[in-house]
Amino acid sequence: MIYVDETEPDGELEPPFEPRNVAVKKGQDIKKEYTLHEELGRGKFGTVYKCKEKLTGRCLAAKFVITNRAEDRKDVEREVEIMRTLQHPRLLQLYDAFDDGKKEMCLILELIEGGELFERVIDDDFILTEKACSIFTRQICEGVEYMHGQNILHLDMKPENILCVTRTGNRIKLIDFGLARKYDPTKKLQVLFGTPEFVAPEVVNFEMVTYKTDMWSVGVVCYVLLSGLSPFMGDSDLETMANVTKAVYDFDDESFEKISAEAKDFISKLLIKDGDQRMSAQDCLDHPWLRKDKMRKDTQLDKTRLKRFVIRRRWQKAVNAFLALKRMGATINL
Repeated sequence: MIYVDETEPDGELEPPFEPRNVAVKKGQDIKKEYTLHEELGRGKFGTVYKCKEKLTGRCLAAKFVITNRAEDRKDVEREVEIMRTLQHPRLLQLYDAFDDGKKEMCLILELIEGGELFERVIDDDFILTEKACSIFTRQICEGVEYMHGQNILHLDMKPENILCVTRTGNRIKLIDFGLARKYDPTKKLQVLFGTPEFVAPEVVNFEMVTYKTDMWSVGVVCYVLLSGLSPFMGDSDLETMANVTKAVYDFDDESFEKISAEAKDFISKLLIKDGDQRMSAQDCLDHPWLRKDKMRKDTQLDKTRLKRFVIRRRWQKAVNAFLALKRMGATINL
């Protein structure tokens, strides 16, 4: 059986590589510097392969993104620019970047081999407790707090974007900054993207987004991790988004019977329709449920519903990957 280390992830390991001021290498062949290996994953934005740097022998991940349109290229360039500023143990690190000048760009990223957090915790050998959930949530908030300190919004916080660093340790990292945006509080920023289950009401209503927009998503992730239930999930995306705009949820299900009042209070201070009233990432780190000096409930949680949730998300990812393949095929045939 696997338990989360009770000492928590205080003693960080050395960073995967020294901080790097990455600039996109235009017109250069990635295969001159890196050897590509097996495919690690595929999504609507591209394909990821394991790779090895020829000069150092370092294993990394190569994320290829189709950039047929000028705006696609600008999106990847923005992602590179944002990742250059996000050098923190809780955030995926950028190592290198290439632009073939034609139809594809490639980001060379830190290789994380522990898999998705939710996939890890539903394993039969993993003992999921409320204390473990608080340890994971604290790390999420540490990553978000650093991002916000750099004036960057993630805007796509969801379970798939929270990975375990290793298959046995308890450290996590936030990934995928493809939708992240630089944020200037003096300017109005509106977005209309994200995953319906996890986006904040202001995104659905196409209103101004702020640092607190990410904090709503943290609240939803935490709710799901503790209970296996998705608080605003409807029978369709439209119904889900309607539920999000109402911001009505409860802790009535039996899944919450063993959950502490502090954990419920933590979630309640994030899932608030008025973004100004939500906790900031720093507020979260100061909350009793996440404080390192507080004793937390070590109650073992029933993972039945969480397993169902993960299986449903797997199916959705498979559909997205299939649609991505169809789009790529259509592009190639043009």
